[in-house]
Amino acid sequence: MQKRYITVDVFTDRAFGGNPLAVVLDAGGLSTEQMQAIATEFNYSETTFVLPPRESANDAQVRIFTVNREIPFAGHPNVGTAFVLATLAAKPPARLLFEEKAGLVPVEILTDHGKVVSTEFTAPQPLKRMSDVSVEQAAACLSLSAGDVKTDRHPPQVISVGLAFLAVEVASREALRRARPDAAAFAKTFPCDGSDAVYFYTRDVPADERPCDLQARMFHPGASGLSEDPATGSATAACAALLADLDPTKDGELKLRIGQGVDIGRPSLLLTRVRKENGVISSIHVGGSSVKMMEGTLQLDGKG
Repeated sequence: MQKRYITVDVFTDRAFGGNPLAVVLDAGGLSTEQMQAIATEFNYSETTFVLPPRESANDAQVRIFTVNREIPFAGHPNVGTAFVLATLAAKPPARLLFEEKAGLVPVEILTDHGKVVSTEFTAPQPLKRMSDVSVEQAAACLSLSAGDVKTDRHPPQVISVGLAFLAVEVASREALRRARPDAAAFAKTFPCDGSDAVYFYTRDVPADERPCDLQARMFHPGASGLSEDPATGSATAACAALLADLDPTKDGELKLRIGQGVDIGRPSLLLTRVRKENGVISSIHVGGSSVKMMEGTLQLDGKG
């Protein structure tokens, strides 16, 4: 059995930036065990598998795997998978609708003279604000001191729009750069409300990193211990929604440009917009560019 795949770098406009993603096309006939094995083989933060939709009104069923497990939703897999499918189409569609375990995920396709230039997903679930974590415990997960954590807008808190993360604001760009994951603190803190990862950000963005409004990083379990994600669309969506929820704006669209991956040599740019109506969030969106990197064929013997 052969399966075609394409890899892309997501949330970047240049090769070797952003977050790598493998997209396995026409994945029908693969077992869950085979999908997990393939994702582990690629060793990217996520690999997607494109299947026929269950409902004809939708465009595809998309299953998303990390190196360790299947997850219900993730951001850069949607942006990258939509980019791949749209570029393969004879005429790029204006929109794709993906069936995922977290729900239906619409992805808008932006083109210029018939060429796909960016894609933007809409979060499948509303913002959920769950457990608070102490400042001391959150700081310990990042190998920082309690004084490095800011709480004037929100405490360290588990949030989700389809996949849960602990969101932490840190006081300075220097603290963001200095952070390192601490395995003992992670083991004490997680799992918590379905989360096993920390997304942390700062408003202290130096002039040479503007026009970004925030700089962020994310630590999570990888194939061999804790690792860092270069660009995390699902956490970015949840964080943008949280900040919009806290903003006094009643009606309108709140936008943020969020940098990630800079400190590990894979600079990424995630563009967010959150719409509010009568003080309530009505939709959450994250988009960006992608770059095709590799394509090839997987040769499988049919065994799981």
